[in-house]
Amino acid sequence: MSAENQRLTGEFLRDKDRDRYLSTLVLSGATRDAIVSLYAFNADVASIRERVSDPAPGEIRLQWWNDALTGEGHGAVRSNPVADCLLDTVKTYAIPTGTLQRLLAARRFDLYGDPMPDLETFEGYAGETTSTLYQLAAMVLNNGAVIEAGDAAGHLGVAHAMIGHLRAFGYNASMGRMFLPWSIFEANGVAERDVFSGTASEGVVEAWSQIAELASGHLNKAEAAIKQLPPPLRPAFATLSVLKAQHRLVLKSSDPFGAAPDLAAWQKIAAMSWWMLTGR
Repeated sequence: MSAENQRLTGEFLRDKDRDRYLSTLVLSGATRDAIVSLYAFNADVASIRERVSDPAPGEIRLQWWNDALTGEGHGAVRSNPVADCLLDTVKTYAIPTGTLQRLLAARRFDLYGDPMPDLETFEGYAGETTSTLYQLAAMVLNNGAVIEAGDAAGHLGVAHAMIGHLRAFGYNASMGRMFLPWSIFEANGVAERDVFSGTASEGVVEAWSQIAELASGHLNKAEAAIKQLPPPLRPAFATLSVLKAQHRLVLKSSDPFGAAPDLAAWQKIAAMSWWMLTGR
């Protein structure tokens, strides 16, 4: 990957997914560049829904990435800085293309208006879209050798997705989208009109709180699993410290539809740096 494409890919990640960009600042060297490329790829795919007016062009973009990964794309693929850097990362660190293709397949859900049906489906979606990134980042830090970081990546990925969608609940509801498990809301007597009208009914608040508690469990299990990993791999999971802080802010909130409070960028960097030094 050229220095210029590395720079452009880093800028793209910084603009599209600030938290993941900040998480790479605790890394250095070639492994940082490789992880930036993975995260930038994800940022492009995750933002497709915001860039298209209906599912068809979104499907085309997902297919473009699939073709790029399988070598079926045209020469223009390498003119895309993110694709150029990603393909070099895949080659250098033996990243399994099938794993990235499953991420693409999972992201098809984003293009349509169906609510997330239940907790099992949500955890599967989180596993393919978020846990996968932690697993691959750990693989890069292990110089491309397969590493078993299943519990750490799995639980942190689900917690990450839950916290992110709890924080974005109001925005997604205003757009007619439901990414959190609908079955939990339904069990609390919530109707779709309550969510999409922004009505913070007792049932909505209770369901939202229950999901926040589920996130607590995944965070705790992730933290325990990360402590068992070899120290050189732990930087891949430094976002744990930021997610814990964001989760505490979620628990303090009384309005699921309100704007989610957050840490300043410097606070996130400080939290991850401290975690790297102390493990807490």
